Amino acid sequence: MNNNLIVIVGAGPAGLSAAIQAAEAGAKVVLIDENQKPGGQLFKQIHKFFGSKAHKAGVRGVDIGRQLLEETESQGVEVHLGYPVYGVYPDGRVVYGSAEGVRSIQADRVILATGAIENNLCFEGSTLPGVMTAGAAQTMINEHRVLPGKNVVMIGSGNVGLIISYQLMQAGATVRALVEAAPAIGGYAVHAAKLKRSAVPIYLSHTVNRVWGDGKVEKVELIALDEHFNKIEGTEEVLDADTVCMAVGLTPMVELASLAGCRLTENGTLGGMVPLHDENMRTSNPIYYVAGDIAGVEEASTAIEEGRLAGIAAAESLGLSNEKTAEKKQAVRDNLAALRSGAFGQRRFLAKEEMVKEFYREAEV
Repeated sequence: MNNNLIVIVGAGPAGLSAAIQAAEAGAKVVLIDENQKPGGQLFKQIHKFFGSKAHKAGVRGVDIGRQLLEETESQGVEVHLGYPVYGVYPDGRVVYGSAEGVRSIQADRVILATGAIENNLCFEGSTLPGVMTAGAAQTMINEHRVLPGKNVVMIGSGNVGLIISYQLMQAGATVRALVEAAPAIGGYAVHAAKLKRSAVPIYLSHTVNRVWGDGKVEKVELIALDEHFNKIEGTEEVLDADTVCMAVGLTPMVELASLAGCRLTENGTLGGMVPLHDENMRTSNPIYYVAGDIAGVEEASTAIEEGRLAGIAAAESLGLSNEKTAEKKQAVRDNLAALRSGAFGQRRFLAKEEMVKEFYREAEV
């Protein structure tokens, strides 16, 4: 081969960041995404990022997406949108659909930035129209300008549930309740404070017991949970609502990594099964690298940094490096350590550290 061709699957924040760094290093980069426009989740995120200036604090996700797109275009990356990837092979061959039919491309390196899929809950009435994931609701209001309902019950108090609840209110909906199975709110206090100031009822140690209505959501029954997450009979409370949104976590999309022969490992802290990878985001198949939520569910800022690291490292493995390469990788690792240094990130930092150790233990075997 020796074409220094890097194919990146997924044009979200991780994929775009990887493309920029790989192209800047001198690789020929092809970026493929099944969606009609790049940017992944960034173009649904109208809120300002939280954290430090180095990690885009104070900048809205949609604006970060535009910045990444401009950088990608300036680097001459070949972008294919609306092209679903059907499969990958251990030798680096990528098979995808196009307007002309099924095509394949032989890559020297592949970076998988396929993201994660939202989790769902099953309860009586969960198949009724009006029950959806929080991400679906966010897509409706922020991309399509369609309000999914007027009276919403949000399940889950992580950052996703908190942020999207507030965005639904900005769009004109009333959040009738925020429901959390745990005894404490899971997301940042700065996001929770917005809901508290708006007098949104927050039900801790509760869940949705059932939903019913005439062909659509009309009533939502909540029920309290004990310390073992068992339902406490007799604590039911019924709310009038036409929409139930579920913000109950994400699961990494590892199907392509599995097809490529990348070794997977179970890590509950990072969302479930994830591709085992080293400190350079390289998997057990040295042709393949991973970045973003496929490598462990975290924040968009972390996905950007992991994408940068994967892009630099993949290009380096093809001989495209210079005296600043090691310095650039270390700077990214320092950024990742800073992002994972807080109360919410420390567990992920330790999980990533253990993953790297596991990678080398497996390599020795």
